[in-house]
Amino acid sequence: MPAINPQALENVWERIAIQLKMEIPENERVKHYRNWYLKHPQHMKIVAERAEPFLFLITEKVEARGIPLEIALLPIVESAFDQFAYSHGRAAGLWQFVPDTGRRFGLDQNWWYDGRRDVVASTDAALDLLAYLHKKFDGDWLHALAAYNTGEGRVFRAIRNNKDKGLPTDFWSLSLPKETSGYVPKLLAIADVIRNQKRYGVALPAIANKPVVELVEPGVQMDLALAANYAGLSLSELQNLNPGYNHWATAPEGANHLLLPKESVTRFNNNLAENNNQGIKVTRYKVKRGDSLGLIAQRHNTTVKMIQRANSIDGSNIRVDEHLLIPTSLEDESLYTLSAPQRLAKLTNQKHGDIKLTHTVQKGDSLWSIARKHGVSHASLAHWNGMAPKDPLRTGQDLVIWKKAEENARIRTVVYQIREGDSLSGIAARYKVSVSDLVKWNSLKKNSYIQPGQTLKLHIDVTKVSA
Repeated sequence: MPAINPQALENVWERIAIQLKMEIPENERVKHYRNWYLKHPQHMKIVAERAEPFLFLITEKVEARGIPLEIALLPIVESAFDQFAYSHGRAAGLWQFVPDTGRRFGLDQNWWYDGRRDVVASTDAALDLLAYLHKKFDGDWLHALAAYNTGEGRVFRAIRNNKDKGLPTDFWSLSLPKETSGYVPKLLAIADVIRNQKRYGVALPAIANKPVVELVEPGVQMDLALAANYAGLSLSELQNLNPGYNHWATAPEGANHLLLPKESVTRFNNNLAENNNQGIKVTRYKVKRGDSLGLIAQRHNTTVKMIQRANSIDGSNIRVDEHLLIPTSLEDESLYTLSAPQRLAKLTNQKHGDIKLTHTVQKGDSLWSIARKHGVSHASLAHWNGMAPKDPLRTGQDLVIWKKAEENARIRTVVYQIREGDSLSGIAARYKVSVSDLVKWNSLKKNSYIQPGQTLKLHIDVTKVSA
Protein backbone atom coordinates (compact mmCIF):
# COMPACT_ATOMS: atom_id res chain seq x y z
CA MET A 1 0.00 0.00 0.00
CA PRO A 2 1.54 3.37 -1.03
CA ALA A 3 2.40 5.81 1.77
CA ILE A 4 -0.13 8.59 2.33
CA ASN A 5 1.13 12.10 1.66
CA PRO A 6 -0.12 14.21 4.62
CA GLN A 7 -0.08 17.39 2.51
CA ALA A 8 -2.46 15.78 -0.02
CA LEU A 9 -5.24 15.14 2.51
CA GLU A 10 -8.29 17.42 2.49
CA ASN A 11 -8.59 17.90 6.26
CA VAL A 12 -5.87 19.31 8.53
CA TRP A 13 -7.04 17.10 11.41
CA GLU A 14 -6.32 14.04 9.23
CA ARG A 15 -2.95 15.49 8.22
CA ILE A 16 -2.04 15.81 11.89
CA ALA A 17 -3.58 12.47 12.92
CA ILE A 18 -1.50 10.29 10.58
CA GLN A 19 1.71 11.92 11.86
CA LEU A 20 1.06 11.58 15.61
CA LYS A 21 3.79 9.30 16.93
CA MET A 22 4.14 9.86 20.68
CA GLU A 23 3.51 6.79 22.81
CA ILE A 24 0.18 6.97 24.68
CA PRO A 25 0.42 5.05 27.96
CA GLU A 26 -2.78 3.50 29.29
CA ASN A 27 -2.43 5.01 32.75
CA GLU A 28 -5.06 6.64 34.95
CA ARG A 29 -3.99 10.20 34.18
CA VAL A 30 -4.32 9.80 30.42
CA LYS A 31 -7.59 7.85 30.78
CA HIS A 32 -9.05 10.59 33.00
CA TYR A 33 -8.45 13.35 30.45
CA ARG A 34 -9.40 11.20 27.47
CA ASN A 35 -12.74 10.44 29.13
CA TRP A 36 -13.24 14.14 29.85
CA TYR A 37 -12.72 15.12 26.21
CA LEU A 38 -14.96 12.29 25.00
CA LYS A 39 -17.71 13.35 27.41
CA HIS A 40 -17.46 17.00 26.32
CA PRO A 41 -17.75 16.95 22.52
CA GLN A 42 -19.09 20.52 22.55
CA HIS A 43 -15.78 21.72 24.01
CA MET A 44 -13.84 20.10 21.18
CA LYS A 45 -16.29 21.56 18.64
CA ILE A 46 -15.68 25.07 20.01
CA VAL A 47 -11.92 24.46 19.97
CA ALA A 48 -12.08 23.31 16.34
CA GLU A 49 -14.07 26.41 15.33
CA ARG A 50 -11.54 28.70 17.02
CA ALA A 51 -8.63 26.80 15.46
CA GLU A 52 -10.01 26.99 11.90
CA PRO A 53 -8.10 30.12 10.73
CA PHE A 54 -4.83 29.12 12.39
CA LEU A 55 -4.38 25.33 12.47
CA PHE A 56 -3.01 24.92 8.93
CA LEU A 57 -0.48 27.71 9.54
CA ILE A 58 0.64 26.15 12.85
CA THR A 59 0.82 22.65 11.34
CA GLU A 60 3.05 23.90 8.51
CA LYS A 61 5.40 25.58 10.99
CA VAL A 62 5.60 22.46 13.20
CA GLU A 63 6.30 20.22 10.19
CA ALA A 64 8.99 22.61 8.94
CA ARG A 65 10.82 22.22 12.28
CA GLY A 66 10.70 18.42 12.07
CA ILE A 67 9.21 18.16 15.55
CA PRO A 68 6.28 15.96 16.67
CA LEU A 69 2.88 17.00 15.31
CA GLU A 70 1.51 16.66 18.85
CA ILE A 71 3.00 20.14 19.35
CA ALA A 72 0.43 21.58 16.90
CA LEU A 73 -2.24 20.47 19.39
CA LEU A 74 -0.65 22.23 22.36
CA PRO A 75 -2.83 25.38 22.04
CA ILE A 76 -5.83 23.15 22.84
CA VAL A 77 -4.30 22.49 26.26
CA GLU A 78 -2.88 25.97 26.75
CA SER A 79 -5.77 28.19 25.69
CA ALA A 80 -8.48 26.05 24.04
CA PHE A 81 -7.37 27.97 20.91
CA ASP A 82 -8.65 31.26 22.38
CA GLN A 83 -6.32 33.88 20.92
CA PHE A 84 -7.38 36.40 23.59
CA ALA A 85 -6.87 33.99 26.52
CA TYR A 86 -5.34 35.47 29.70
CA SER A 87 -4.60 33.38 32.78
CA HIS A 88 -4.34 33.99 36.52
CA GLY A 89 -0.57 33.56 36.07
CA ARG A 90 -0.35 36.53 33.63
CA ALA A 91 0.02 34.25 30.59
CA ALA A 92 -1.52 35.45 27.31
CA GLY A 93 -2.42 34.20 23.86
CA LEU A 94 -2.74 30.80 22.15
CA TRP A 95 0.59 29.62 23.58
CA GLN A 96 0.19 31.31 27.01
CA PHE A 97 3.47 33.18 27.32
CA VAL A 98 4.11 35.04 30.57
CA PRO A 99 5.60 38.54 30.05
CA ASP A 100 9.25 37.76 30.84
CA THR A 101 9.43 34.56 28.78
CA GLY A 102 7.67 36.33 25.91
CA ARG A 103 10.27 39.11 25.91
CA ARG A 104 13.08 36.56 26.19
CA PHE A 105 11.84 34.93 22.98
CA GLY A 106 11.37 38.15 21.05
CA LEU A 107 7.72 39.02 21.70
CA ASP A 108 7.36 42.79 22.07
CA GLN A 109 4.84 44.08 24.62
CA ASN A 110 3.89 47.75 24.60
CA TRP A 111 0.89 50.11 24.59
CA TRP A 112 0.04 49.29 20.98
CA TYR A 113 0.97 45.63 20.68
CA ASP A 114 1.36 42.41 22.66
CA GLY A 115 3.28 39.83 20.65
CA ARG A 116 2.12 37.08 23.02
CA ARG A 117 -1.31 37.33 21.36
CA ASP A 118 0.07 37.65 17.82
CA VAL A 119 -0.68 34.20 16.37
CA VAL A 120 2.25 34.07 13.93
CA ALA A 121 4.87 35.66 16.20
CA SER A 122 3.84 33.66 19.29
CA THR A 123 3.81 30.38 17.33
CA ASP A 124 7.39 31.00 16.16
CA ALA A 125 8.41 31.92 19.71
CA ALA A 126 6.70 28.85 21.21
CA LEU A 127 8.45 26.53 18.76
CA ASP A 128 11.78 28.24 19.54
CA LEU A 129 11.18 27.73 23.26
CA LEU A 130 10.15 24.09 22.83
CA ALA A 131 13.19 23.37 20.62
CA TYR A 132 15.41 24.94 23.29
CA LEU A 133 13.79 22.84 26.04
CA HIS A 134 13.97 19.65 23.96
CA LYS A 135 17.72 20.14 23.58
CA LYS A 136 18.12 21.11 27.25
CA PHE A 137 16.41 17.87 28.35
CA ASP A 138 18.50 15.65 26.06
CA GLY A 139 15.74 14.98 23.55
CA ASP A 140 13.01 14.00 26.03
CA TRP A 141 9.80 15.61 24.75
CA LEU A 142 7.75 14.87 27.87
CA HIS A 143 10.32 16.62 30.06
CA ALA A 144 10.42 19.52 27.58
CA LEU A 145 6.62 19.84 27.62
CA ALA A 146 6.53 19.75 31.42
CA ALA A 147 9.18 22.49 31.48
CA TYR A 148 7.14 24.58 29.02
CA ASN A 149 4.34 24.50 31.58
CA THR A 150 6.18 24.90 34.88
CA GLY A 151 9.70 26.11 34.04
CA GLU A 152 12.90 24.22 33.34
CA GLY A 153 14.33 24.76 36.83
CA ARG A 154 11.47 22.95 38.54
CA VAL A 155 11.71 19.96 36.19
CA PHE A 156 15.49 19.75 36.63
CA ARG A 157 15.03 19.78 40.42
CA ALA A 158 12.42 17.00 40.22
CA ILE A 159 14.80 14.90 38.08
CA ARG A 160 17.69 15.53 40.47
CA ASN A 161 15.56 14.62 43.51
CA ASN A 162 14.62 11.29 41.92
CA LYS A 163 18.23 10.58 40.95
CA ASP A 164 19.35 11.25 44.53
CA LYS A 165 16.74 8.75 45.77
CA GLY A 166 17.60 6.15 43.15
CA LEU A 167 14.17 6.53 41.51
CA PRO A 168 13.30 6.60 37.79
CA THR A 169 13.49 10.04 36.16
CA ASP A 170 10.92 9.63 33.38
CA PHE A 171 8.08 12.20 33.39
CA TRP A 172 5.57 9.80 34.98
CA SER A 173 7.85 9.20 37.99
CA LEU A 174 8.56 12.86 38.79
CA SER A 175 7.00 14.83 41.62
CA LEU A 176 5.68 17.95 39.88
CA PRO A 177 2.95 20.52 40.60
CA LYS A 178 -0.59 19.24 40.11
CA GLU A 179 -1.16 21.40 37.02
CA THR A 180 2.00 20.08 35.34
CA SER A 181 1.25 16.48 36.31
CA GLY A 182 -1.98 16.85 34.33
CA TYR A 183 -0.55 18.97 31.50
CA VAL A 184 1.31 16.27 29.56
CA PRO A 185 -1.47 13.64 30.00
CA LYS A 186 -3.96 16.19 28.63
CA LEU A 187 -1.93 16.63 25.46
CA LEU A 188 -1.48 12.88 25.03
CA ALA A 189 -5.20 12.28 25.63
CA ILE A 190 -6.09 14.85 22.95
CA ALA A 191 -3.58 13.27 20.56
CA ASP A 192 -5.11 9.84 21.20
CA VAL A 193 -8.64 11.12 20.52
CA ILE A 194 -7.58 12.86 17.29
CA ARG A 195 -5.52 9.88 16.12
CA ASN A 196 -8.42 7.48 16.75
CA GLN A 197 -11.52 9.55 15.96
CA LYS A 198 -13.37 6.63 14.36
CA ARG A 199 -12.67 4.31 17.29
CA TYR A 200 -14.00 6.88 19.77
CA GLY A 201 -16.89 8.07 17.59
CA VAL A 202 -15.54 11.61 17.38
CA ALA A 203 -16.21 13.87 14.39
CA LEU A 204 -14.35 17.17 14.61
CA PRO A 205 -15.49 19.92 12.23
CA ALA A 206 -13.25 19.64 9.16
CA ILE A 207 -10.58 22.29 8.57
CA ALA A 208 -9.33 22.72 5.01
CA ASN A 209 -5.79 21.45 4.46
CA LYS A 210 -4.73 24.58 2.60
CA PRO A 211 -3.63 28.11 3.51
CA VAL A 212 -6.62 30.26 4.45
CA VAL A 213 -4.74 33.28 5.82
CA GLU A 214 -1.73 35.26 4.63
CA LEU A 215 0.59 37.71 6.37
CA VAL A 216 0.86 41.12 4.72
CA GLU A 217 3.31 43.93 5.52
CA PRO A 218 1.70 47.32 4.74
CA GLY A 219 4.90 49.15 5.70
CA VAL A 220 2.90 51.85 7.53
CA GLN A 221 0.94 52.07 10.75
CA MET A 222 -2.62 50.96 9.99
CA ASP A 223 -5.90 51.92 11.62
CA LEU A 224 -7.60 48.54 12.03
CA ALA A 225 -10.95 49.94 10.86
CA LEU A 226 -9.32 51.33 7.71
CA ALA A 227 -7.48 48.05 7.14
CA ALA A 228 -10.78 46.17 7.49
CA ASN A 229 -12.37 48.50 4.91
CA TYR A 230 -9.48 47.96 2.50
CA ALA A 231 -9.76 44.17 2.91
CA GLY A 232 -13.56 44.01 2.72
CA LEU A 233 -13.87 42.60 6.24
CA SER A 234 -15.78 43.59 9.35
CA LEU A 235 -13.66 45.18 12.06
CA SER A 236 -14.26 42.23 14.42
CA GLU A 237 -13.16 39.76 11.71
CA LEU A 238 -9.89 41.65 11.32
CA GLN A 239 -9.34 41.92 15.08
CA ASN A 240 -9.98 38.19 15.56
CA LEU A 241 -7.19 37.43 13.09
CA ASN A 242 -4.90 40.06 14.62
CA PRO A 243 -5.41 39.82 18.40
CA GLY A 244 -1.92 41.18 19.13
CA TYR A 245 -2.97 44.80 18.63
CA ASN A 246 -4.16 46.38 21.87
CA HIS A 247 -5.84 49.50 20.52
CA TRP A 248 -7.23 50.92 17.28
CA ALA A 249 -4.12 50.62 15.12
CA THR A 250 -1.00 48.60 14.49
CA ALA A 251 2.20 49.80 16.16
CA PRO A 252 3.85 52.99 14.82
CA GLU A 253 7.24 51.33 15.20
CA GLY A 254 7.85 47.60 15.03
CA ALA A 255 4.83 45.41 14.41
CA ASN A 256 2.47 46.61 11.68
CA HIS A 257 1.90 43.33 9.83
CA LEU A 258 -1.62 41.98 9.37
CA LEU A 259 -2.99 38.46 9.02
CA LEU A 260 -5.74 38.48 6.38
CA PRO A 261 -7.94 35.88 4.70
CA LYS A 262 -6.07 34.77 1.59
CA GLU A 263 -8.89 35.88 -0.69
CA SER A 264 -8.77 39.44 0.78
CA VAL A 265 -5.06 40.13 0.25
CA THR A 266 -5.21 41.43 -3.34
CA ARG A 267 -8.14 43.71 -2.52
CA PHE A 268 -6.32 45.07 0.54
CA ASN A 269 -3.09 45.76 -1.37
CA ASN A 270 -4.95 47.45 -4.26
CA ASN A 271 -6.97 49.69 -1.93
CA LEU A 272 -3.89 50.63 0.10
CA ALA A 273 -2.03 51.60 -3.10
CA GLU A 274 -5.02 53.55 -4.47
CA ASN A 275 -5.13 55.55 -1.21
CA ASN A 276 -1.42 56.46 -1.40
CA ASN A 277 -0.51 54.04 1.40
CA GLN A 278 -2.65 55.99 3.88
CA GLY A 279 -2.80 53.93 7.06
CA ILE A 280 -4.29 56.33 9.61
CA LYS A 281 -6.40 59.47 9.74
CA VAL A 282 -4.75 62.70 10.91
CA THR A 283 -6.71 65.67 12.31
CA ARG A 284 -5.62 69.22 13.15
CA TYR A 285 -5.93 70.28 16.77
CA LYS A 286 -5.57 73.80 18.20
CA VAL A 287 -3.74 73.82 21.54
CA LYS A 288 -5.77 75.31 24.41
CA ARG A 289 -4.66 76.79 27.71
CA GLY A 290 -3.89 73.99 30.20
CA ASP A 291 -3.17 71.42 27.49
CA SER A 292 -0.20 69.09 27.63
CA LEU A 293 0.91 66.43 25.17
CA GLY A 294 -0.16 63.78 27.68
CA LEU A 295 -3.69 65.22 28.04
CA ILE A 296 -4.08 65.66 24.28
CA ALA A 297 -2.89 62.08 23.66
CA GLN A 298 -5.29 60.71 26.28
CA ARG A 299 -8.19 62.70 24.83
CA HIS A 300 -7.53 61.35 21.33
CA ASN A 301 -6.74 57.76 22.40
CA THR A 302 -3.18 57.92 21.11
CA THR A 303 0.32 58.29 22.56
CA VAL A 304 2.61 61.26 23.22
CA LYS A 305 5.24 59.61 21.05
CA MET A 306 2.86 59.48 18.06
CA ILE A 307 1.98 63.17 18.40
CA GLN A 308 5.66 64.08 18.72
CA ARG A 309 6.46 62.03 15.65
CA ALA A 310 3.62 63.51 13.57
CA ASN A 311 4.73 67.05 14.44
CA SER A 312 8.54 66.60 14.54
CA ILE A 313 8.59 67.57 18.24
CA ASP A 314 11.51 66.38 20.38
CA GLY A 315 10.42 67.59 23.80
CA SER A 316 7.09 68.28 25.49
CA ASN A 317 6.78 72.05 25.00
CA ILE A 318 3.68 73.23 23.12
CA ARG A 319 2.18 76.72 22.74
CA VAL A 320 -1.41 77.90 23.15
CA ASP A 321 -3.08 78.39 19.71
CA GLU A 322 -0.43 76.22 18.04
CA HIS A 323 -1.88 73.63 15.62
CA LEU A 324 -0.87 70.00 16.02
CA LEU A 325 -1.43 67.04 13.72
CA ILE A 326 -3.09 64.28 15.75
CA PRO A 327 -3.21 60.68 14.44
CA THR A 328 -6.71 59.50 15.39
CA SER A 329 -8.91 56.47 14.91
CA LEU A 330 -11.28 56.32 11.94
CA GLU A 331 -14.16 55.08 14.11
CA ASP A 332 -15.33 55.72 17.65
CA GLU A 333 -13.25 53.71 20.13
CA SER A 334 -16.30 51.70 21.23
CA LEU A 335 -16.56 50.14 17.75
CA TYR A 336 -13.15 48.47 18.12
CA THR A 337 -14.91 45.81 20.18
CA LEU A 338 -11.91 43.45 20.48
CA SER A 339 -9.37 46.10 21.49
CA ALA A 340 -7.92 45.69 24.98
CA PRO A 341 -9.98 48.59 26.49
CA GLN A 342 -13.25 47.34 24.97
CA ARG A 343 -12.65 43.74 26.05
CA LEU A 344 -11.91 45.03 29.56
CA ALA A 345 -15.05 47.20 29.55
CA LYS A 346 -17.15 44.20 28.55
CA LEU A 347 -15.56 42.09 31.29
CA THR A 348 -15.98 44.68 34.05
CA ASN A 349 -19.64 45.14 33.12
CA GLN A 350 -20.38 41.46 33.73
CA LYS A 351 -22.46 41.26 36.89
CA HIS A 352 -20.83 39.54 39.88
CA GLY A 353 -22.97 40.98 42.66
CA ASP A 354 -25.80 43.36 43.52
CA ILE A 355 -23.79 46.56 43.87
CA LYS A 356 -20.97 47.74 41.62
CA LEU A 357 -18.35 50.03 43.17
CA THR A 358 -15.30 51.69 41.63
CA HIS A 359 -11.96 52.19 43.36
CA THR A 360 -9.43 54.58 41.85
CA VAL A 361 -5.91 53.31 42.55
CA GLN A 362 -3.83 55.57 44.79
CA LYS A 363 -0.07 55.56 45.27
CA GLY A 364 0.86 52.61 47.52
CA ASP A 365 -2.28 50.60 46.73
CA SER A 366 -2.06 46.89 45.92
CA LEU A 367 -4.71 44.39 44.89
CA TRP A 368 -4.38 42.84 48.34
CA SER A 369 -4.84 46.13 50.25
CA ILE A 370 -7.81 47.21 48.10
CA ALA A 371 -9.45 43.79 48.44
CA ARG A 372 -8.97 43.86 52.22
CA LYS A 373 -10.40 47.38 52.46
CA HIS A 374 -13.57 46.32 50.63
CA GLY A 375 -13.93 42.89 52.23
CA VAL A 376 -13.43 40.84 49.06
CA SER A 377 -10.76 38.35 48.02
CA HIS A 378 -7.84 39.64 45.97
CA ALA A 379 -8.38 36.75 43.51
CA SER A 380 -11.98 37.89 42.91
CA LEU A 381 -10.86 41.51 42.55
CA ALA A 382 -8.31 40.46 39.93
CA HIS A 383 -10.89 38.35 38.08
CA TRP A 384 -13.51 41.13 37.98
CA ASN A 385 -10.93 43.42 36.37
CA GLY A 386 -9.43 41.01 33.84
CA MET A 387 -6.15 40.84 35.72
CA ALA A 388 -3.88 38.24 37.22
CA PRO A 389 -3.36 38.50 41.02
CA LYS A 390 0.29 39.51 40.48
CA ASP A 391 -0.39 42.18 37.85
CA PRO A 392 1.01 45.62 38.79
CA LEU A 393 -1.42 48.51 39.36
CA ARG A 394 -1.21 52.02 37.89
CA THR A 395 -2.00 55.13 39.94
CA GLY A 396 -5.30 56.52 38.64
CA GLN A 397 -6.47 53.13 37.32
CA ASP A 398 -10.15 52.37 38.05
CA LEU A 399 -10.99 48.95 39.51
CA VAL A 400 -14.48 47.46 39.67
CA ILE A 401 -15.61 45.93 42.98
CA TRP A 402 -18.78 43.88 43.35
CA LYS A 403 -20.74 43.53 46.59
CA LYS A 404 -23.61 41.17 47.37
CA ALA A 405 -26.30 42.85 49.42
CA GLU A 406 -27.47 39.64 51.07
CA GLU A 407 -23.92 38.79 52.13
CA ASN A 408 -22.91 42.28 53.16
CA ALA A 409 -25.57 43.91 55.28
CA ARG A 410 -23.32 46.97 55.81
CA ILE A 411 -24.15 48.28 52.33
CA ARG A 412 -27.33 50.33 52.13
CA THR A 413 -28.94 52.12 49.22
CA VAL A 414 -30.09 55.63 50.13
CA VAL A 415 -31.70 58.43 48.15
CA TYR A 416 -30.14 61.82 48.84
CA GLN A 417 -31.89 65.11 48.01
CA ILE A 418 -29.47 67.81 46.88
CA ARG A 419 -29.36 70.99 48.95
CA GLU A 420 -28.13 74.50 48.22
CA GLY A 421 -24.31 74.55 48.08
CA ASP A 422 -23.90 70.81 47.50
CA SER A 423 -21.35 69.45 45.05
CA LEU A 424 -20.64 65.91 43.86
CA SER A 425 -17.25 65.93 45.58
CA GLY A 426 -18.78 67.19 48.83
CA ILE A 427 -21.53 64.54 48.82
CA ALA A 428 -18.99 61.83 47.97
CA ALA A 429 -16.72 62.90 50.83
CA ARG A 430 -19.62 63.04 53.30
CA TYR A 431 -20.77 59.50 52.51
CA LYS A 432 -17.29 57.99 52.01
CA VAL A 433 -17.86 57.05 48.37
CA SER A 434 -16.03 58.11 45.21
CA VAL A 435 -17.19 60.77 42.77
CA SER A 436 -16.80 58.25 39.94
CA ASP A 437 -19.23 55.88 41.73
CA LEU A 438 -21.74 58.71 42.24
CA VAL A 439 -21.50 59.51 38.55
CA LYS A 440 -22.02 55.87 37.48
CA TRP A 441 -24.84 55.12 39.93
CA ASN A 442 -26.79 58.11 38.65
CA SER A 443 -25.83 58.10 34.94
CA LEU A 444 -24.22 61.55 35.24
CA LYS A 445 -21.21 63.15 33.62
CA LYS A 446 -18.23 63.96 35.82
CA ASN A 447 -18.75 67.73 35.48
CA SER A 448 -22.56 67.56 35.64
CA TYR A 449 -24.35 70.55 37.15
CA ILE A 450 -26.55 69.42 40.05
CA GLN A 451 -29.52 71.42 41.30
CA PRO A 452 -31.20 71.72 44.70
CA GLY A 453 -34.14 69.32 44.92
CA GLN A 454 -32.55 66.80 42.54
CA THR A 455 -32.16 63.30 44.03
CA LEU A 456 -29.16 60.98 43.88
CA LYS A 457 -28.92 57.26 44.60
CA LEU A 458 -25.99 56.19 46.81
CA HIS A 459 -24.75 52.78 47.96
CA ILE A 460 -23.05 53.46 51.29
CA ASP A 461 -21.17 51.37 53.82
CA VAL A 462 -22.93 52.18 57.09
CA THR A 463 -19.84 51.33 59.14
CA LYS A 464 -17.88 54.14 57.47
CA VAL A 465 -20.47 56.90 57.73
CA SER A 466 -20.90 58.72 61.03
CA ALA A 467 -24.42 59.60 62.13
